[in-house]
Amino acid sequence: MEITAAMVKELRERTGAGMMDCKRALAETNGDMERAIEVLREKGLASAAKKAGRIAAEGVVGSYIHGGGRIGVLVEVNCETDFVAKNDDFRAFVHDVAMHIAASAPQYVRREEVPEDVVAREREILRAQTLNENPNKPANIVDKIVEGRLEKFYKEVCLLEQPFVKDPDKTVEQLVKEKIAQIGENISIRRFSRFVVGEGIEKKESNFVEEVMAQVRS
Repeated sequence: MEITAAMVKELRERTGAGMMDCKRALAETNGDMERAIEVLREKGLASAAKKAGRIAAEGVVGSYIHGGGRIGVLVEVNCETDFVAKNDDFRAFVHDVAMHIAASAPQYVRREEVPEDVVAREREILRAQTLNENPNKPANIVDKIVEGRLEKFYKEVCLLEQPFVKDPDKTVEQLVKEKIAQIGENISIRRFSRFVVGEGIEKKESNFVEEVMAQVRS
């Protein structure tokens, strides 16, 4: 059965779950709206969406060090209570998020944080690429291709939209929703910093032969 936008919209309004979660639930139930609601409730995603609006001001700063100290990550993940912040499952989740950041190198937490000038510049580059590949395509088709590629850009640079490294079948955002449903509190990844040894330093390129000759002459 074809899953229409109207069906997804109705399920989203009835459950408060995310659009992609609603679409997946409808696909899983072959368009059966009532069963899709049950699926979302079973997974805790309907209740998770309602909790997402609550203030999360507690939490922890987690860390992950990789490659003998060559890559390091600090990430702040918030929850609603200090009790949950001290919970082993919550801290394991934070560690997993830090590990994912080390491996996948996102630049932003969510797409709303990507600066407008960065998006505009990326759109220009994608448009130029698209026109080079498809010089005879109508403008409206080019626009659709560019927007499709821009979506891919967001999935590459935004943490919440990246496939989770330990389970690529789900995004980090889905992982967060599952953890909200499991713990019963709102959880929010607020910010992170990723450090790579030597990053941004202009490294001197040495010529081995010249170094050897210099030592011989001396």
